[in-house]
Amino acid sequence: MRNNEQSRKVALVVGANGVIGSNLIHYLAQLPDWEIIGLSRRGGEASGSVRYIAVDLLEEADTHEKLQNLTHVTHVFYAAYQDRPTWAELVPPNMAMLENVVHAIEPIAPKLQHISLMQGYKVYGAHLGPFKTPAKETDAYHMPPEFNVDQQNFLEQQQLGKRWTWSALRPSVVCGFGLGNPMNLAMVIAIYASISKELGLPLRFPGKPGAYSSLLEMTDAGLLARATVWAATDERCANQAFNITNGDLFRWNEMWPKIAEYFDLKVAPPLPMSLETVMTDKEPLWNTMVEKHGLVKTSYKDISSWRFGDFVFSWDYDFFADGTKARRFGFHDFIDTEEMFFGIFDDFRQRKLIP
Repeated sequence: MRNNEQSRKVALVVGANGVIGSNLIHYLAQLPDWEIIGLSRRGGEASGSVRYIAVDLLEEADTHEKLQNLTHVTHVFYAAYQDRPTWAELVPPNMAMLENVVHAIEPIAPKLQHISLMQGYKVYGAHLGPFKTPAKETDAYHMPPEFNVDQQNFLEQQQLGKRWTWSALRPSVVCGFGLGNPMNLAMVIAIYASISKELGLPLRFPGKPGAYSSLLEMTDAGLLARATVWAATDERCANQAFNITNGDLFRWNEMWPKIAEYFDLKVAPPLPMSLETVMTDKEPLWNTMVEKHGLVKTSYKDISSWRFGDFVFSWDYDFFADGTKARRFGFHDFIDTEEMFFGIFDDFRQRKLIP
C-alpha cells in the first residue's frame, strides 16, 4: 500500500477543455498510475480516473475556494489561455490565471513535484513577423509585452529554493480534436472545406500569397501530450524548455492540394480573403448542413475560429523551430504531418462533426 501511495501521481490539468488540455487528459487517462483533475470554466463529466472542477481562474477567491482541498496534487499541467484583441491585453489575464493556480496549490500540496507550462513560438516573436529560423530554446527574448515569457519568469522565480521543478513546452500550431477552442487550425480547414464543397466551390487557399510557399511545421495534440508527460516526469527535463514539433516541414502549396483531394475537391488558385469576414454569414448554411448530413448539433461559433485561421494563413515567412533538444534529452516521437491532418479529419467524420 505504501509503495502504491508513493507511485501515485495526481495531475491537475488547467485548461481541461481546450485542444491541448483535453488531449492531455485523454492520454493521461490511458496510463495506469495517474489520477486526473481537470480545471475549466465549463467543468466536465467525470469518467474513470478523471474528474472536473468548474472554476473561474481569473477570480483569485474562486480559485482558492475551488482548489483548497487538492492537497494531493503532484503535477500541475498548465494549458489555460484567455484570448484578447491585442498582444498587450493578453498579459494581465494570462498571468493572473497562472499566478492564482500556483498560489492556490503550492502552499497546500506538500507532494508537488512539477509544474508544466504550455507556451508557443510567441516566445520567439513568431507572431510579430519574420523571426530567426530554426528557432532555438536558447534564443534571446524580444521586446515585451509577451505573456509566455512573463509566465516562465514567474515560475523560475517561484521555484527558487523549492523541491518541485518546472518545464516549458513550445509547440508549433497544435492540431487535434477540441470544440469551442480559439486556436484549432484543423477544425478551421475541415469546416472551410466542407462549406466549400456544399457550395460547389473549389478549395482556395485564403491566406497571403507568400504564405502559400513558406516553410512551416505543426504539432499533433497527441504527440504534444506524450511530450508534456515525458518532460514532467523525466528528471533530466527539470527546469528546461523544449520545442515540440511533428518532426517534418511542409509548404501549403504542396499540402493544400492533398487536403483538397481528401475532401474530394478541386483546387483553384489562392485568393487572399479574410475568413472572419467571408464566413460570418455562413451560420444558416452550416445549420442546414448539420440537418442534411445528420451531424452532431454544434453551434457555429464553437466549431471554428476564422480569426485564428486568418492569423496562421497570414504567415508569409518561414515558421519553424529546432526540435533536436527534446531528442537529445530522450523524446523521440514523431508524426508525418500529412497523416496527422488526414487522421484528424477522419476523427471529425467519425464524431459526425463534418460530412
